[in-house]
Amino acid sequence: MANTISINPSTGKEIATYNRINENELHDKILKANETFKTWKLLSFNERAAYMRKLAEVLENNKETYAQLATAEMGKTIVQSRKEIEKCIWICNYYADNTSNLLANEIVETEASKSYVTFQPIGVVLAVMPWNFPFYQVIRFAAPALMAGNIGVLKHASNVQGCAFALEDAFKQAGFPEGTFTNLNISSKLVKNVIENKAIAAVTLTGSDPAGRSVASIAGQNLKKTVMELGGSDAYIVLEDADLDKATDLATFGRLQNNGQTCIAAKRFVVIESIYDAFLEQYKTKMAAAKMGNPLNEDTYFGPMARIDLRDELHEQVTKTINQGGKLILGGNIPDMDGAYYPATILADLKPGMEGFDNELFGPVASVIKAKDEAEAIALANNSQFGLGAGVITNNKTRGEQIALQLEAGSSFVNKLVVSDPRLPFGGVKNSGYGRELAGYGIKEFTNTKSVWID
Repeated sequence: MANTISINPSTGKEIATYNRINENELHDKILKANETFKTWKLLSFNERAAYMRKLAEVLENNKETYAQLATAEMGKTIVQSRKEIEKCIWICNYYADNTSNLLANEIVETEASKSYVTFQPIGVVLAVMPWNFPFYQVIRFAAPALMAGNIGVLKHASNVQGCAFALEDAFKQAGFPEGTFTNLNISSKLVKNVIENKAIAAVTLTGSDPAGRSVASIAGQNLKKTVMELGGSDAYIVLEDADLDKATDLATFGRLQNNGQTCIAAKRFVVIESIYDAFLEQYKTKMAAAKMGNPLNEDTYFGPMARIDLRDELHEQVTKTINQGGKLILGGNIPDMDGAYYPATILADLKPGMEGFDNELFGPVASVIKAKDEAEAIALANNSQFGLGAGVITNNKTRGEQIALQLEAGSSFVNKLVVSDPRLPFGGVKNSGYGRELAGYGIKEFTNTKSVWID
């Protein structure tokens, strides 16, 4: 049984080795989780909230340690790693404060003496999580799931097992009963076994389209509820009345945040032709000025990609796009340095059928597309297999809102990059998945919406 090796993508050096569990250990951990559910589900919202607030304290007290670990394992800048932990704290406190209202019984007037809808936990939820937000993605699932009375078991990405075990320990430090939250350090081959286990009630996955299809298929064969948050190739329409300085600032951060490795990041920029050249000129200047380097340095704008193989796959996509007729404006070359670094890159004049238009570029590469007018811009934005997020940049908010409503995505933002917020539902349409996380919509995904009637 192979161990899990964590490698620092900034240096290429090994950080740590983690022992994978065997099938017997896996069975025992799932059994324990299921046993814990029998008592955890009986606790009141206030009792669960006390644990969740304690978890927020543990995260706060260890923020720098966790941030350093995230940066070491997947390469995000230390500044953004700290913000990730802060967002985890926010989510924990949000659900501690609001679950009693979000899951309150809903009275329905009927001819019964009393009738209402109640939301009850369903059991052990398996979370298959990615490496790009190694703490946040997990807390985004775990906080609402546990506050609803469910139990969480985590299959995290192999390259961030240090973060996975740190999270498991954080739940222990917060006093959660044993088995409430468990890290399963297993290979992807064993995920099928976990889903098929009768103790698993549901599955949530954040990851690639192929991974989502595989997991959803197995879960479907076993009639188990799933929530899928998959890839994205978010389009941002830049209208002719947009503030170009603001638009290019947003476009720069949108492509370089988290080293370009964010499902919901701005990836395709659909620019009205009257300002296309001016946009490209400013954008090139700002992307070129963004400092790439050691993610531990406070002034680094973006660091390495998470793994060498991912960097090389991205470069192949860039090369393919250029060969298909895309114009290279900036970057596009693998730097001669240690680590999984890739430069800020701009591909322009992209059209449907090109790699950089049709598929997700998960790294610091921007796709710029010319549109003759608003109608074509909307059509180009919607010409995608994905539908996670979308945006509009304009000085006319009313016009921006009207366009946002026409964009085929789970979230549409005007004059701001799409972000996830615990107060709003988060998820996608088309090949970006289904179901919702966060807010009241997310916490109800893994509950039994039960009708109660008293004659």
